[in-house]
Amino acid sequence: MARWHSCNVLHAGRERKTLWQFATGSGKNALQREEAKLPDEPLPPKAVGKDWHTLFQPKLNVAWLPRDQVFLRVIQLPKSDDPAEIRSMVDLQLEKVSPMPVPHIIWGYEVVPHSGLLEMQTVVVIIVARNQVEAFLGNLEGQGYLADRLELPFFDELRATQITGDGVWLYPGLGSKISSCLVAWWYGGVLQNLALLQLPDSDNRGAALQEQIGQMNWAGELEGWLTSLPVYHLVTDTTAAEAWKPLFLPEQRVEVVAPVPARELAALTAKRAVYNGSTTNLLPPEFAARYRQKFIDRLWMRGLGAVLMLYILSVVVYYGFVKVADFRYSSLKSDLKATSIQYTNTIQLREKVRVLQDQLDLQYAALDCYKAVAELLPPEITLDSFNFERGRRLTLIGTAPGDDVPKVQGFFDAMRKFETKPGEPLFSKVELLRINPRQGNDKSWSFVCDLKRADTE
Repeated sequence: MARWHSCNVLHAGRERKTLWQFATGSGKNALQREEAKLPDEPLPPKAVGKDWHTLFQPKLNVAWLPRDQVFLRVIQLPKSDDPAEIRSMVDLQLEKVSPMPVPHIIWGYEVVPHSGLLEMQTVVVIIVARNQVEAFLGNLEGQGYLADRLELPFFDELRATQITGDGVWLYPGLGSKISSCLVAWWYGGVLQNLALLQLPDSDNRGAALQEQIGQMNWAGELEGWLTSLPVYHLVTDTTAAEAWKPLFLPEQRVEVVAPVPARELAALTAKRAVYNGSTTNLLPPEFAARYRQKFIDRLWMRGLGAVLMLYILSVVVYYGFVKVADFRYSSLKSDLKATSIQYTNTIQLREKVRVLQDQLDLQYAALDCYKAVAELLPPEITLDSFNFERGRRLTLIGTAPGDDVPKVQGFFDAMRKFETKPGEPLFSKVELLRINPRQGNDKSWSFVCDLKRADTE
């Protein structure tokens, strides 16, 4: 899930739209770009569009769904760490908590941490009419923004709000003229209720607010979680707080809490969208499949165009290389013809030198063999044959009196150890073939010596 390279967050407001772009690769979440435009101005194609670079640097497009188009319900479910099990439990509660028929809605959920009972967990169910989602996505498509996820930024604002005790946290709309607010009831460290209040623009806004808050108070008392008078917290800026404070009764305690700036809220949404699965994603699956198919088709068309251009360029380059290769071939052919005679003469000369060197080496090898026999042959034994074969093998045949057979063995050992220089034996192997009796008391002997030459090692 950390594979995303960047994440765009779009807030399509009534008066202007704002786009934030974050770098999310390598575990970071850094703001790279912030751009505000009028509602009818197009978004920058390079920032929000997807091309073949997206295959290697995936981009996630997130859009904020307007908060006044959703319904929020808080339910308490048994503790579970399995998202599939949580989704199944929420699905069973949809008929009960949804204000519209289930086939006509898009829904998601978010698990909200709390400090209450460990065997229970708080889940906020998000419900929005399908036709509103489709209309919103159609408007984004007209601006060239194909969203991968539809998110509700309120969850990030809710998580960023520091809950200091029991009470009510009100999140008014942006600006003092927006007469709607989200109301979150926290008691016992648990989010007990969550509702969107729509107030009239007339002078009786305060009465309408008190009436709806009073109904929530009665519901909390009946359910047993409202155990004390609530403290009201306005999560808004100072200007909006001054417009909302007169709507409360004098005995009601109201505290103002600074809201999360829009830039930081977008960063929290990007981080949650990249690393926290898709339980809050309100994008219909058929839209996601269609956007994916459009992306693949666009890549195919651009790929085919690129292949065609590459083929034409390759043909041109091929003919150019053919001409260059033909010119080089003609030049090399002329050079080869000029040097072929010289090359042949050089080869012949090298072979002649090799033959002469071999003859010289054989002469020295024969002399060394003769020297070894002359120095080592005992006077009591007779050498009958001295055969030097192909410059590699020396065969010695001779006779010896029967009493001098040990001297033949000594001669054999001496020949095997004979060295022309210290550490350089003359023979690589000396093999005693036979010692056979002859007429009388004489014995015939023979052995073979293999010369040690550099070309045989």
